[in-house]
Amino acid sequence: MTRRLPTPTPQELALTGVTALWGGTFLVLHLAMQHSGPLFFVGVRFLMAAAMVACLAGKKMAGLTRKEVRSGLVIGIALSVGYVLQSAGLQHLSSSRSAFITALYVPLVPLFQWVLLRKPPHIMSWLGIILAFGGLVALAGPAALSLTFTHGDLLTVLAACAIALEIVLISLFAQGVDSRRITVCQLVGGGLFALLLMPVMGEHVPAFSWIWVVCAAVLGSLSALVQLVMNWAQKSVPPSKAAIIYAGEPVWGGLVGWIAGDHLPGTTLLGAALIVCGVLASEMRPRWLVRKQQHLTENG
Repeated sequence: MTRRLPTPTPQELALTGVTALWGGTFLVLHLAMQHSGPLFFVGVRFLMAAAMVACLAGKKMAGLTRKEVRSGLVIGIALSVGYVLQSAGLQHLSSSRSAFITALYVPLVPLFQWVLLRKPPHIMSWLGIILAFGGLVALAGPAALSLTFTHGDLLTVLAACAIALEIVLISLFAQGVDSRRITVCQLVGGGLFALLLMPVMGEHVPAFSWIWVVCAAVLGSLSALVQLVMNWAQKSVPPSKAAIIYAGEPVWGGLVGWIAGDHLPGTTLLGAALIVCGVLASEMRPRWLVRKQQHLTENG
């Protein structure tokens, strides 16, 4: 009997959808960084997003619990650090290079998951991660083989570490909380953290510009949507599988660039194919592997 490929769950489809949306935002963020500092922009963007989610939650906010506040603040700080470092890196990097380096969080998530959650990933998840990361290298093209660490590169690598930590923390704290309330706490905590760091880091409020205002509103709306979906979906989607789905971000970014007139070389198409294979591989559980695992469990 022919085995059918596993059908993605609504949660996995939702994560895929927000990943597609997010893949097109690197150019917007790159534009915003020409008119604002990273701390101010991230702070304003997150507070805008928090206001949107709070309006959506409405009377539900009255049931806010201490657990949601504590968990939201912890996740929000990791979220803020990741986006501040990514934004700072974009002041020195192209948007495509930033997208590639940021995606290093894909292989980092299962390592953080192993350390924090004591849950070693399934062997097929590891295979999916390897394929997805290979796809990311292919997307970078020949430049990936001669990656030199500039100041912007280092900031973006640190951003990838923070984003990987955020993904694992969401899975750790997502159970037993209201997705909308904890999202508000994350965004408020992350926004205030970024703004409070401004005097410490010597960053000043930028001159008014409709460019950073519009960019903050657009990315704030997306931040609200993305965090809501992540907090809801990762109640059932493991962090390693979520990381594989998020690995599609530069693929969608490349597609947006192609629509805008960018040329897509063969390495880009190869990278996209490898990432899709990684997603499928992470979903599959071969019978022989399941039987072997059962045998080891019975004799362990």
